[in-house]
Amino acid sequence: MSSSRLYQLPVETTQWEFDGQTQIKFNWEYEDGSAELLDLYEKGKNQQWNASDRLDWSQELFEDNPMGLSDETVPIYGSPYWEKLTEKERKWLRWNLQAHSICQFMHGEQGALIATAKIVNTVPDMNAKFYAATQVMDEARHVESYKRLIHEKFRMAYPITDSLKNLLEQTLTDRRWDMTYLGMQVLIEGLALAAFQRIRDHAKNNLAAAVNAYVMQDEARHVTFGRMALRDYYPHLTDAERNEREEFAVEALYFMRDRFNQTEVWERSGLPAEDLNVIAYNSPISRNFRTRLFTRIVPILKDIGLFGAKVQKALVDMNVMEYAKIDAGAILSNDAKVADEFDKRKFVEEAIATA
Repeated sequence: MSSSRLYQLPVETTQWEFDGQTQIKFNWEYEDGSAELLDLYEKGKNQQWNASDRLDWSQELFEDNPMGLSDETVPIYGSPYWEKLTEKERKWLRWNLQAHSICQFMHGEQGALIATAKIVNTVPDMNAKFYAATQVMDEARHVESYKRLIHEKFRMAYPITDSLKNLLEQTLTDRRWDMTYLGMQVLIEGLALAAFQRIRDHAKNNLAAAVNAYVMQDEARHVTFGRMALRDYYPHLTDAERNEREEFAVEALYFMRDRFNQTEVWERSGLPAEDLNVIAYNSPISRNFRTRLFTRIVPILKDIGLFGAKVQKALVDMNVMEYAKIDAGAILSNDAKVADEFDKRKFVEEAIATA
């Protein structure tokens, strides 16, 4: 079925394209480069997986609550509007809110696919080109996985939100290779990991949880890729160059904290979208998510040396400076272990089924 038939808003009004700027960088030195990046490239090759085989697509989503998330995750839960909804209306809201989230993952992964292809073109280090090539395949697989979840299971789709679109466009239109790294590998991937984790750890539907667990295993390597490259590059920047990147990061941090919402669902619900946006923004689940999304971003900003006065002032203002103490490497390593646990569970279930 064509994707355009699944969208809840006309594709003609939401189609998006822009003139991205790219400066192609060839490198005739094939031996020199970061040994760490070469090791990461080996890991990237070894950890390739097939979404058709690793995931059991015979599983279905739950009828009344597709991913099996608690109602406390609905941003208007407990409000007068929620209390007045019938069970049929709550079922509609659960289905649409969860489909909307998965669609943003799908669109964001397409953005990552395009960004990583750009990194292959623009990054100067040959080993970085090698690893980025494996990430291109990873991102294609992620788009495929979320696409199947949308087309085969949810059977409905929402367009990219203006907020995600703006963040991607800022990242993809800068000609400098390190800005693509900073925007995608550190900020957007950090945001995505927090969103994926909520479903991986709390969804009772195994298919939905497994998709996010396996995607996170790859994303942990991608963030590590960004850390390695920028940690080596940023110490050589001038003060003016570093200030420019800090300003970009601070603007993106506030943008991510304040601008992501599900207005499209509220508008289709028949309820006053403006009121629901306010309720959702101030809900406990939204406040918690806005805080948690920085758990991966803050320690990485510190690790790559983009932790000057502007960045620290913003983190204090957002009350997330405490996350600078987190061991970024440990939390990323855990993402890989959790995915392996899903594999073990799958093998046990298959063994029981054939016994």
